Amino acid sequence: MSQTQEQKAVSAAVPPTASAPAKGKKPRKQEQEAARSEITELTPQVLRMELPIRMPGLGHVNCYALLDEDGAAVVDPGMPGPDNWNALKKRLKQAGLRVKDVHTVIVTHSHPDHFGGATRFAKQSGARIVAHDAFRFGVAPQPHGHDHPEVSVDDLDAQREALAPEQDGESSGRAGTPHGRPPPSPERGARTPWGGDPPRPPVRHRLKWGAMRLLGKGGWVPTITHPTRAGAVLRLGGREWFVVHTPGHTEDHICLHNREDGLFLAGDHVLPTITPHISGLSSFEDPLKEFFDSLDEAAALPDVELSLPAHGHPFGDLAGRCEAIKQHHAERLDRVKEISRMLGPASVQAFSQQLFRKRSWGPMAESETYAHLEHLRILGDAERTSDREGNYIYVTA
Repeated sequence: MSQTQEQKAVSAAVPPTASAPAKGKKPRKQEQEAARSEITELTPQVLRMELPIRMPGLGHVNCYALLDEDGAAVVDPGMPGPDNWNALKKRLKQAGLRVKDVHTVIVTHSHPDHFGGATRFAKQSGARIVAHDAFRFGVAPQPHGHDHPEVSVDDLDAQREALAPEQDGESSGRAGTPHGRPPPSPERGARTPWGGDPPRPPVRHRLKWGAMRLLGKGGWVPTITHPTRAGAVLRLGGREWFVVHTPGHTEDHICLHNREDGLFLAGDHVLPTITPHISGLSSFEDPLKEFFDSLDEAAALPDVELSLPAHGHPFGDLAGRCEAIKQHHAERLDRVKEISRMLGPASVQAFSQQLFRKRSWGPMAESETYAHLEHLRILGDAERTSDREGNYIYVTA
């Protein structure tokens, strides 16, 4: 990228302050902000490109370009589809890059807003696709595998309040999924371990992906040409990046750490103002503990000065943010114990309806609740039995 192009296309590393919210509305969280067209140079040879997305709780995804003498590697190239691809090509052009200059795509985890453009790069530039060797989309390594949402129920609630604040009483008709619709019917025979319906992506995404498959465009799920694991070293952007496996949000999530310049590509593992969805549906016995352990590992990394999240603005104090996220879940666990004292033995659904507002009731809330109940059970702080229908019943110590 030439100096003239940098001056025209690349903005200062510090993003502008968000505008004040309209009267009566709460300010949006960083991750909910719409994508800006400016390219940000965060440090030499590292660019932030914001891509627009339409997903509950999110307004953009950060695609990072790591520049070197051979072109660039890109990290998390947005959603599938022509809108994202056109926006991505425009951002690359602003940065003085062409599609054929992209030689590597890093995918932090197996959610569509992070791998959508990968296949196109592979076809058009011959880019290698790097992700964890456990990468998978839509099929988990056990029978109850389902596609999981990106952000937590709490943060979906926060987005709704920022857009259209409501009274705590909520009008009827808003219950169901966190998207204000009745719970979707599960696939035939699909049931969760606790006896409820599994979370599913929003209807518009399922319809879009189904149409793409019918039209023969279902090849947007990339083939991982260069699978990686924890401890591997990747040479990207003139730097060495160490792969850190950070399961929790997904089982295949990875982050990249460059100690020399104090950079941490965080994906969705650590976000600046929201928390990622932690699903109870996992091949891990205790997915919440896996997330805690991964947060501890990230917090203990030496020499991290700037964390580059997949949503929201880059931030410092990675260890502090990891601790804040853990504290959020600790408070949730304490609340689960309070609910148990109030209800006595109860189902996952009953717990979730005390944890979350009525408009958020449904499969996603139950999945998050189940993850917390199982964590307490494995710690010895809760007991689990089953009712006559086989649904799990919990009571905390």
